[in-house]
Amino acid sequence: MKDKFLKFISNPKYIFGIYFLVSALSAMAKYRGGPEKYNNYMIFKNVFTNTLAQKNIYLLYPDVHFDSNHYGILFSLLIAPFAILPDWLGIVLWNIANTFVFVFAIHKLPFSNPKKAFFAWLCLQEFITAAVSLQFNIALTGLLMLSAVYIYERKETQSAISILIGFFVKLYGIAGLSSFLFIKNKWKFIFSFLGFGILFLILPMLISSPHFGLQSYADWFHSLSEKNAANQVLGNRQDYSLMGIVRRISGHADISNLVFLLPGMAVFALPYLRIKQYKNLSFQLMILASTLLFIVLFSSSSESPTFIIAVSGVMIWFIMQKERSPLIIGLLIFVIILTCFSFSDLFPQFIKDNYIMKYSLKALPCCIVWFRIIYELLTKDFEKDYQLD
Repeated sequence: MKDKFLKFISNPKYIFGIYFLVSALSAMAKYRGGPEKYNNYMIFKNVFTNTLAQKNIYLLYPDVHFDSNHYGILFSLLIAPFAILPDWLGIVLWNIANTFVFVFAIHKLPFSNPKKAFFAWLCLQEFITAAVSLQFNIALTGLLMLSAVYIYERKETQSAISILIGFFVKLYGIAGLSSFLFIKNKWKFIFSFLGFGILFLILPMLISSPHFGLQSYADWFHSLSEKNAANQVLGNRQDYSLMGIVRRISGHADISNLVFLLPGMAVFALPYLRIKQYKNLSFQLMILASTLLFIVLFSSSSESPTFIIAVSGVMIWFIMQKERSPLIIGLLIFVIILTCFSFSDLFPQFIKDNYIMKYSLKALPCCIVWFRIIYELLTKDFEKDYQLD
């Protein structure tokens, strides 16, 4: 019995199957709850219909959905195959498609099958949180990981495409350029990046018009600027970030993001001074882990479903550890309990409202792990101190 259990949990096929099942069931449950329960999908669907009608995709449309869209106009093409289907089918296939990108990225990671399975098991709770929200974060996490993996595999064009899809939908994708210095054929990457960048820029204009497409990019900028200002409010369900923790504990919502971003980017960039470590795949993977955490911890738009990105970074860091000391294991447990389960029934509602949400504590364990990763990037010998198999 024990051998069968170990075989089950160490085979990525089983946990991947659970991921697809969860994505389908969560989408079906949302659909059965009515349009107000799958409001995010209605926003996404309306991006496509509004692009066809050349109506501003960033305005409020209370007759269709509440809240507004914050994704780029390229998203109209990504959601199109699902938007033209009946909602009950489109929602399910949309969630499954997002899951496929994430699962494929895990499959491509340079780890053994048991470690890939372990990675997926550890991310399961955060995956469920993201799947229930029907958002793009699951696929975005996969694209960010693939952008790095394809560089390891010397597939520069595929890496550029992964980065650009993420960028043109949610801006976060540009963080995939954190692996640029590890590229062997930089010119191939640059030409691919420029070529597909131009293509993705104009593709939405084919189902609308050049004027509407260009105007939509300007509207997107204004939409994100307004959203950033709205996120910096004490006690809301946004700004689960390093900045959010400081703002909420200090009680000063007006502290600028730049106060954190500028020193944060400097700290993030310090490991790149270790040029001799570039050749080590483990160093490159640790940069990926740092990147996945950084874009969440230094964004005022970070909310609970966004943390599938950060937690994936944590799991890459943990799986690479050659010696799992009590400190390393303790940090993992801290992440699982306070980040992954902070909004579950594990915590009473009183604690969720008055501590976790009020002070953005969901981000705290990930902040500590990120600083630990930076320490390791600056001090460790990545040829000897880490293992991938």
